[in-house]
Amino acid sequence: MARYGEKAAEKVHKTLHEAKEGTLKSGSGQKVTSRKQAIAIGLSEARKAGGKVPPPKKH
Repeated sequence: MARYGEKAAEKVHKTLHEAKEGTLKSGSGQKVTSRKQAIAIGLSEARKAGGKVPPPKKH
């Protein structure tokens, strides 16, 4: 059973590519350098777009 939908995979792929190019920015305008942060941004965008993504972890 797949956890993530195709839309989520596309968004994460796009944000990782942007991070590698150095064009991805965080909410505060800082350049994203962390791979984990880029993935989190991609999943967040996929959730907003209505993709099949589990809810974020609650601590």
